[in-house]
Amino acid sequence: MVLAISQNWIFLGAASVVSLAAFVVLIMVPAMGSYGRWHEKVAAGFLSIFILGTLVTVGVLLGIFYVLWSHDIIVTDFLPWSN
Repeated sequence: MVLAISQNWIFLGAASVVSLAAFVVLIMVPAMGSYGRWHEKVAAGFLSIFILGTLVTVGVLLGIFYVLWSHDIIVTDFLPWSN
């Protein structure tokens, strides 16, 4: 069985894996390694995942705003730089 996956989905999946790996290596591991007790490590891991969720939410909202704005779905007459 051959799956018809477009190249865009392959790039999106690869970027997601690289971004998640970078988050784990650069943020999660140092945050959890900074503490010695297990409950401190759990708290640091939870807060790191909370920050990841916040970053993803902000990125999605900015992406939705950009798509709506670039397709003239949002009226931009109130912006000072609009004509």
